[in-house]
Amino acid sequence: MSFSGPASILTKRAEYFFPATGHFYKNPPQIVKGYMQYLFDQQNKRYTDFYAGVSVMNCGHSNPEITKKTIEQLNDLQHTTTLYLTQPMVELAEKLALILPGDITRTFFCVTGSEANEGAMALARMFTKKQGFIALQGGLHGRTHLTLSVTGIPMWRLDDQLVKEHIYFIDRPYSMEVSQDDAMAQSLAQLELILKEHGENIAAMILEPIQGNGGIVMYPEDYLQKVQALLDAYQVLLIIDEVQTGYGRTGKMFAVEHYGIVPDIIVTAKALGNGIPISTFSTRDEIANAFTKPSASTFGGNPVAAQTALNVLQYIENNRLVEQANVLGDYLKRKLRQIDSPFIQEIRGTGLMIGVQIQSLDPMITSAERTDEILEKIKEVGFLIGKNGLNRDVLALQPPLVITKEDIDDFVSSLEKVLQTL
Repeated sequence: MSFSGPASILTKRAEYFFPATGHFYKNPPQIVKGYMQYLFDQQNKRYTDFYAGVSVMNCGHSNPEITKKTIEQLNDLQHTTTLYLTQPMVELAEKLALILPGDITRTFFCVTGSEANEGAMALARMFTKKQGFIALQGGLHGRTHLTLSVTGIPMWRLDDQLVKEHIYFIDRPYSMEVSQDDAMAQSLAQLELILKEHGENIAAMILEPIQGNGGIVMYPEDYLQKVQALLDAYQVLLIIDEVQTGYGRTGKMFAVEHYGIVPDIIVTAKALGNGIPISTFSTRDEIANAFTKPSASTFGGNPVAAQTALNVLQYIENNRLVEQANVLGDYLKRKLRQIDSPFIQEIRGTGLMIGVQIQSLDPMITSAERTDEILEKIKEVGFLIGKNGLNRDVLALQPPLVITKEDIDDFVSSLEKVLQTL
């Protein structure tokens, strides 16, 4: 197959895409092939992928064990709706009931994380008969009108006409200016005040167990326990958004397990399909029973997506990817902390979801510009990484869970050399 090359693609993007559709790099490659932890450009240059399509490809690109069964399903039955009986969807729902936290056993299938978060919020309203929501600053929950309205990152909020009434934001329990204890105390105090004043009309609080786009920010270990106790006192549900963190990414099957709680509703997507679109919102019987009005997602849980998800879960289990993410994540953090560079301000996260906070050290260069410089240089030596954070100055390291220690050694060595050139 011949490839048109990056210049041609950039020209057509400029002509036919919305201007909102951006891309990484001043000199972007054209990605034409993927295999496990590697991607290849139009010149067959190999890149080790340390971003995994933003935590999507946990099992690796074009994983032959998974795609083989996906193709078989595609050849047998590609699509019906939930109005007909198909086996992959019910088998997937049954499998999820075994691995989801606590007594969460009921699942509604969708296509995108945005759609699933919107469904979870609608479910919370139906169950509680209340309409308000609480969210964290720095959170990102989707592109629908309501999920944008509970997104606490200004650059992702699109317009000024989002829902404002009955939407309340509190600070996340993290700050580089104050101690972790002080940040948590401030966040909890804000939550308690909002609940006292408005709790009678708040359906749920929605949050990511680890903020992804917010800069890969974890919370103090007992934060969510204290949050849930406050919410329970006012009959407010807790929705945990695991779109970016689910299915082994953080060294647990679900990141909420790090905090020792079971949410009322949990949302998943991304890694469940390993590149095939599928998402879920799941809950326990009592809450699910409130969702009685007819509803469906045209493509949610279709046979190809559901069978792929079953293959993904089997592959994660057979290859112990949850344990591997935990071991390799600790190894990656250890290696990163051995880098002696003034540009690294902080290293955060757990499992294979690591954020490296970058600082500029030059008043003429912003930390975001410095981060872009690092992304460009590390790409040139064969590694693709992400960026996030409120100021877009955090290196996002979220590789496929099938990477090796050798991949990590090569990456850290290359990153150290790149930082020395700045």
